[in-house]
Amino acid sequence: MNGRPLAIVGRKIRIAVIGCGRISKNHFGAIEAYPEDFEIVAVCDVMQDLAQEAADKYGCIAFTDLELMLEQCKPDVVSLCTPSGLHPAHTIAVARHGAHVVTEKPMATRWRDGLNMVGACDRAGVYLFVVKQNRRNATLQLLKRAIDDGRFGRIHLVHVNVLWARDQAYYDQADWRGTWEFDGGAFMNQASHYVDLFEWLFGPVDKVQAMMSTTRKIESEDTGVLNVHWRSGALGSMAVTMLTYPKNLEGSITVVGETGTVRVGGLAVNDVQHWAFADERDYDEQVQNASYATTSVYGFGHPLYYQNVVDTLRGKDLPHTDGREGLKSLELLVAAYRSARDGVTVSLPLER
Repeated sequence: MNGRPLAIVGRKIRIAVIGCGRISKNHFGAIEAYPEDFEIVAVCDVMQDLAQEAADKYGCIAFTDLELMLEQCKPDVVSLCTPSGLHPAHTIAVARHGAHVVTEKPMATRWRDGLNMVGACDRAGVYLFVVKQNRRNATLQLLKRAIDDGRFGRIHLVHVNVLWARDQAYYDQADWRGTWEFDGGAFMNQASHYVDLFEWLFGPVDKVQAMMSTTRKIESEDTGVLNVHWRSGALGSMAVTMLTYPKNLEGSITVVGETGTVRVGGLAVNDVQHWAFADERDYDEQVQNASYATTSVYGFGHPLYYQNVVDTLRGKDLPHTDGREGLKSLELLVAAYRSARDGVTVSLPLER
């Protein structure tokens, strides 16, 4: 992209949402948090009843055809809440019509598709926002600050658990769930935000090793383990399963350094359970208040994420997680799948 797109000022930002299923509720709720900035002009879903239900609720037009929606409604920005494997084609179509893109995680299921998405938005001169709402959680913001401040000293070990439950009925809701083409498995889909923490918090990864297994009647994995070696020399691991009985148990991260140890646990990294450093800082007082109760694995970061979308389109900011930022976690995911498939250690970057 050469230069910044023209800012949208003096009127509301015309936004459309593609995909009216499970995750769309978080996007609609986030959009509604900014009534002075957003106007929902259209929704689109291949299932007419879902599209019409959303249209009736938000007072806009329902479509089942993306191209028709883009031609008739001419939105400024489009949020993609469709199956992951459809994000590339939808992004390219939206960019071709000159609209900005907000895409759910993961941005794509293939590395080359992710690159094509970034290229298409660059050529069209539009922004590509990749949703990483968990970064906005107060608990993780504190952890990020402590890491950036060097409070851990040398980081020795990182471990992440994503111990959740997805029964067969969950996968049977739609033909695309659990497929390689459109969904990916437990790492690509459910644990995608936790994979993102590896790069965001601790920097570039050097090597990846992974093993995965499948118990549910799906194509992709529902359980796996991942080991990483960062360029910094730190070691990390991740255990992921969708087979936890009888319900979601935890999404956690533990960081062990020479002068600090922290564990953020709970259902979805929402509870600071251990916070110990050799030094003290004024923001240590915020730790207790940063924890929050949740029954949702999505957290409450979508409205905060959309604040950046508003500020960027108004010309006041730049995307905090754009397409190139999204490629970092996609690269790590693809490396993990290659490692598990071939039984080898995969070095990064994928393309040198």
